[in-house]
Amino acid sequence: MTRLSVNINKIATLRNARGENNPDLLKVAADCESFGADGITVHPRPDERHIRRSDVYSLKPRLKTEFNIEGYPSPDFIELVLDVRPAQVTLVPDAPGALTSSAGWDVETNFDFLSSVVEKLRDAGIRVSIFVAPDPDVITAAARTGADRVELYTKPYADRYPEDPEEAVAPYVTAAEAAHSLGLGINAGHDLSLVNLEFFHRRLPWLDEVSIGHALICDALYLGLRETILRYKACLTAE
Repeated sequence: MTRLSVNINKIATLRNARGENNPDLLKVAADCESFGADGITVHPRPDERHIRRSDVYSLKPRLKTEFNIEGYPSPDFIELVLDVRPAQVTLVPDAPGALTSSAGWDVETNFDFLSSVVEKLRDAGIRVSIFVAPDPDVITAAARTGADRVELYTKPYADRYPEDPEEAVAPYVTAAEAAHSLGLGINAGHDLSLVNLEFFHRRLPWLDEVSIGHALICDALYLGLRETILRYKACLTAE
């Protein structure tokens, strides 16, 4: 079964716009779980423009599903996740001021750095995923770091999907086969939506988890959060 982790960064962005607690991030996270989400994802950034460090601490004891924390492995980030101990940490190569994730790691160039981070997190009992392009060579390097999973960066798939779904998904099928052969779990995320998720799920073998935030929250404005989560879950169970 492919699990749906809901990224609630956009909920925090909306809350922060007024400086009050509306919408209530903790309630939304709990509602996502009750509506069928298999996990909650957050991506705290140094400027705290959406998720704050205090949110991370508040969420951990309240969540009933898996907690996934994404971020660039700076000393402050490592300190945070070692303190909170989520089920999973997803390492992304974002610069501090990046608007959103826009590329996977150059794992070979950053191999020693990533290996040391992975070792530290795994020693703390945290599952580690590395955000990568669908490139078998990069995935092979990721496996050598000792990571448990890779998260495939899916924006190129989403961009190409409307014109040629099969061409769009082909590199990801190859990447999934490479990851599976190396014993890595497979996550995916970025610009997956109700338009393209079902096809991606049907074509990609061994897909453990998708992390979806922006598109899901946008859909919820029209459909409501419960109905939106049900529809995303249906995409992950369709044969």
